[in-house]
Amino acid sequence: MRTVPEHQRAALALVRPLPVIRVALEDADGYVLAEDVRAPTALPRWDNSAMDGYAVRADDVVDASPEQPVTLRVLADLAAGSDAEPQVTVGAAARIMTGAPVPPGADAIVPVEATDAGTVEVRIRSSARAGVHIRRVGEDLAAGDGVLDAGTLLGAAQVSAAASVGRATLAVHRRPRVAVLSTGSELVGPGEPLRRGQIPDSNSFLLAALVRAAGCDVVRLGAVPDDAATLRSLLSTWDGAPDGDRVDAVVSSGGVSMGAYDVVKEVLAEQAGMEFVAVAMQPGKPQGLGRLPGGTPVLALPGNPVSAFVSFHVFVRPVLQRLRGLAAAVAEPGSAVVDDAWRTPPGREQYMPVTIHAGPDGDRVRRAVGGGSGSHLVGGLARAQALAVVPADVEEVRPGDRVRVMRVDR
Repeated sequence: MRTVPEHQRAALALVRPLPVIRVALEDADGYVLAEDVRAPTALPRWDNSAMDGYAVRADDVVDASPEQPVTLRVLADLAAGSDAEPQVTVGAAARIMTGAPVPPGADAIVPVEATDAGTVEVRIRSSARAGVHIRRVGEDLAAGDGVLDAGTLLGAAQVSAAASVGRATLAVHRRPRVAVLSTGSELVGPGEPLRRGQIPDSNSFLLAALVRAAGCDVVRLGAVPDDAATLRSLLSTWDGAPDGDRVDAVVSSGGVSMGAYDVVKEVLAEQAGMEFVAVAMQPGKPQGLGRLPGGTPVLALPGNPVSAFVSFHVFVRPVLQRLRGLAAAVAEPGSAVVDDAWRTPPGREQYMPVTIHAGPDGDRVRRAVGGGSGSHLVGGLARAQALAVVPADVEEVRPGDRVRVMRVDR
């Protein structure tokens, strides 16, 4: 039986980061950076004011106070973006706005609140030491400093940082396009009439939503009956599609165990490089992975909804993160203290859906559903915020135990 880390490594070995494209900065949110971004010049590029107020010589206002204000002549009015360079001489000041370059001769900024806000002359009611309220050249970044590293997921702060150093475009990894499908002749579309033995197809919707949440584009193929010819034709269509239409990975659910109608295993086991294995985990023991004839990676998950959900987070999500180019494909789990108790399967790593709440000693967890981690207990998934990971050599989880926790709600 294969361990979870062994199967993770086998899954990750199927893929590498997708090719690099260049996108406009306004479209870069959600992509993964494929190049280091460095500051071409110092930031700020010049000394500038951190306050609305007056640029002064500190020596001129050393004795200023509310009782004995100092009056200075206002020689200029400097707005943010101004390129004026008036010389601040003895007895003079320049009215200045936040972000405007500090004029030559001035070495301090007096906030407007400490003045009478004059425009011809200004009465200064507070002293100012040299350098106060001035943002210095290079205080944020020196020329050549790193701003963003390749492998960084671009969000609002990262896009803003790139803009601040003048980048209008960025090199990023192309967003993965992933096909998802569920198998089983018992599956019908949600909302359709059910006859005895039929159930709504939830897995294809589950996997599609998980793929989108992982930052990828999705092609939901829906439910496929337990018919080898139908499945073989569908997979070959997407595996052999032209470059603009083909997918970067296929994720399926169902048909990977030992049953008489396990169609995924029937169709794909004949492909070179495909393997179907038992993984020492609960839920999610039967797993399949490999490549279709055209080279498209495929990850075949078990069909029970909780098994598919857990398997996606443990195996599929890291694969998609590597395709996206993320530096760390496998997220490090956190930890939490357990509130309730449950038994664990012998010799298998358990993934228990749990809810999280704050306690006096940090995060605490409890089972999302009373039945535990059974692969059919889909009702609890809507409440699950994380998976509690219990090692294979642990026989029972008790209140107060500390467990590793994989977040699944973000």
